Amino acid sequence: MASIDWCFPPTNRTEDPHTFMPSDISAISGSRCRRVVVWLIPLVWTLGLGLWGLSRQDSVWRDEAATWQVAGRSAGEIWAMLANVDAVHGLYYLLMHCLFDAFGASTTTLRLPSVLAVSAAAACVALIGRRLAGFWAGLGGGLTLGLLPAVQFYLQEGRPYALVAAGVGLSTLLLVSLLERGPGRRAWPRWAAYGIAVLVCALLNWLSLLVLPAHAATLGWVRAGRRTWLRWAAYGSGAVAGALPLILFSRRQSEQVSWIPPLSWTVLIGPGILLAIGGLAAWAGRAGRAGRADRRTLSVAAVGLPLLAVPQLGLIGVSLVQPLFQDRYVLFSMAGLALLIGAALGAAVRACALRLPRAAGLVVPGLIGVSVLTLLPVELDKRAPASRIDDVLAVAGEVAGLKRDGDAVLFVPAARRDTALVSPGAFGGLADVALAASPAASATLKGEEEGPERIRAALLGQRRVLLVTDSEQVAKAPSADRDKAKAAVLREHFAVVADRQVRGRRVTVYERRG
Repeated sequence: MASIDWCFPPTNRTEDPHTFMPSDISAISGSRCRRVVVWLIPLVWTLGLGLWGLSRQDSVWRDEAATWQVAGRSAGEIWAMLANVDAVHGLYYLLMHCLFDAFGASTTTLRLPSVLAVSAAAACVALIGRRLAGFWAGLGGGLTLGLLPAVQFYLQEGRPYALVAAGVGLSTLLLVSLLERGPGRRAWPRWAAYGIAVLVCALLNWLSLLVLPAHAATLGWVRAGRRTWLRWAAYGSGAVAGALPLILFSRRQSEQVSWIPPLSWTVLIGPGILLAIGGLAAWAGRAGRAGRADRRTLSVAAVGLPLLAVPQLGLIGVSLVQPLFQDRYVLFSMAGLALLIGAALGAAVRACALRLPRAAGLVVPGLIGVSVLTLLPVELDKRAPASRIDDVLAVAGEVAGLKRDGDAVLFVPAARRDTALVSPGAFGGLADVALAASPAASATLKGEEEGPERIRAALLGQRRVLLVTDSEQVAKAPSADRDKAKAAVLREHFAVVADRQVRGRRVTVYERRG
């Protein structure tokens, strides 16, 4: 049984502070142990959750395929591509390029940075919670972050959103430390680190700058002094200025997000549920530490509620002008929700300690264990290939089994060429008859294709063609003239001899009639 003395640091000691007794050494050692344990356990816990089923049965979906194929290019080719497309992810692509060069292309290399990043974010949440509401609030919040369903999805995702969450966690931890210690001459290194963390997050995804108004809300909540406001404004403005060129340039590529639907009531259900849970958790943990109920005092609610609510509401506001609402863009706001849940767990420990002191240390482990079992179907689902819309590796395997040397291959739409870019060996010996310039040569993601007439002429010279497209469940009617020409030639001059559908993709083999 855990003792309540281990759960909370000793207070109101009456011994002479200059006299060191064995009990003092034990208390100091226990305090230091708690400081390490409170972030180390969530870090290792989240790392374990991330490594569990990391390969997703050797599947890679279309968004991750973009990372994979760009990371495999040279730095010069990546830089040239960013002038045309995906500038907003430029820093992330360059980072992944370095990792692929160092460790090779694999699902582990692709996803491990996200696992490490969420683990670091969990450690930051734990440290913030411990500072503001005690050991159990910190431990509970850190353990909670990796269990949140939205975080479970991006914990094992080869995209930059987990890295942004880690940076926001670090910047929030730095802000909390600055607010706790107050203004001082030696505060500038932490302010500089704060500004750098916000800037790096913005270079990974500039919508992460929504963390600045969240932090401003925290400053207003605790009625920070003028000096603190000025320093926050200076370093925050520096981060915005550093990211501004990227923001302005990436706006020229706004057609990339033209697929995002306008706001609707169904879209708002998710944020509404999150805000309701966060509000309930804040209410449950409102007591905070004993003697810290003053509104001006920094608390979990003062940090967690703005971090959860402001990015969500801010992105909704932006989406009223241009549809941009996607939960992954504000994934970092889940750190606020984890903080609030952690505070509620800490309050539960205190309530139990009044009645069953020996059982108090089991409250957080017990509730986390129950949560794991309750969320087990979700956890298993996120680690299955079916959790994503498609799998570029599975369909590449089907192509490898169906192809013959000298066959032609078509992709509808052209973006489905990603499967050949990620698995070039499976497409060896096939002629990509529609391709005019490769993705690397054209500085694009999907390459440049010939005009409809050239594609038609090239197809009429083939005896056997493999068509790679979406499965029937998710396929859309061809919209580009090139794709319409491909479909027309295959329909009029070819017959289907084999058809395979696997994990959201489809490969159909056509042979020339007559």
